[in-house]
Amino acid sequence: MAKIVFMGTPGFALPSLSALLAAHEVLAVVTQPDRPAGRNKRLRQSPVKRLAASRGLPILQPARLRAGEAADSIRRYFADLFVVVAYGQILPQTVLALPRFGTINVHASLLPRWRGAAPIQAAIRAGDSESGVTIMLLDAGLDTGPILAQQALGLTQNETGASLHDKLAKLGADLLADTIPRYLSGEIKPLAQAEIGVTYAPQIRKEEGEIDWRLPAVEIERLVRAFSPWPGTYTYFAGEMLKISAGYCGAGVAEAGAVQRHARGIAIGTGSGLYFPLELQRAGKQRLPIADFVRGTRGFIGARLGA
Repeated sequence: MAKIVFMGTPGFALPSLSALLAAHEVLAVVTQPDRPAGRNKRLRQSPVKRLAASRGLPILQPARLRAGEAADSIRRYFADLFVVVAYGQILPQTVLALPRFGTINVHASLLPRWRGAAPIQAAIRAGDSESGVTIMLLDAGLDTGPILAQQALGLTQNETGASLHDKLAKLGADLLADTIPRYLSGEIKPLAQAEIGVTYAPQIRKEEGEIDWRLPAVEIERLVRAFSPWPGTYTYFAGEMLKISAGYCGAGVAEAGAVQRHARGIAIGTGSGLYFPLELQRAGKQRLPIADFVRGTRGFIGARLGA
């Protein structure tokens, strides 16, 4: 049983924290400070904080881990190991070096592919046939540390950001539970990452969800799936934002952004092929199946979508 300080924030980290609580001594949990959320901007606790509080664990929420007092507060636990899962801050070397067995991380990709903050969305958007998780030792670089274990997962043709998130969260927790005792016993030796095949998945900006109808339909279809549920994809109709949450692509020719009836339903022209939306939502309205949306929206057929 290892003595561990856990660092994580969103729901993706919950299965890993639960796995550690079942098999090790979790000394404390480090998570992001409470943030204002919703229309009322009330402070909201992170999912990791809520779980830690329910288990009576000490909780640390430093604004910046680079601050000297933050490192001092973590140092006093004398942990064997730090475990980081989607914490949300880059750890300075002074913190990484504190535990005697180092700091390990659960990363949602098969490194060195998709280093960075948004590997799940990047894999779907790029049309990858597989994704997976990597257990690695953290160093001062951006997801550049040596690998302890990896496990691949095939992607389905209808994979979304939400479905892959949940699959990899569980897969990562299971692999973490298997890797830690083998690493601490010396059975697993860290392996340097390959220098070829490196790609990056930077932080996503909400404006990336705006659909450019000049792109091929296959790329638009991947974008919609990758950004479901967050940050979501959208276009503009009659000067208002129109959210598109599901659809598929197919053959055909139409002007980019043009809405037309088709034997397979409602089609939107793209730079190559047609996109067939399945669910649409106008600003301030409910999300509707495409048939209901068209029935209740005058002027949609024949419209030209876009800013």
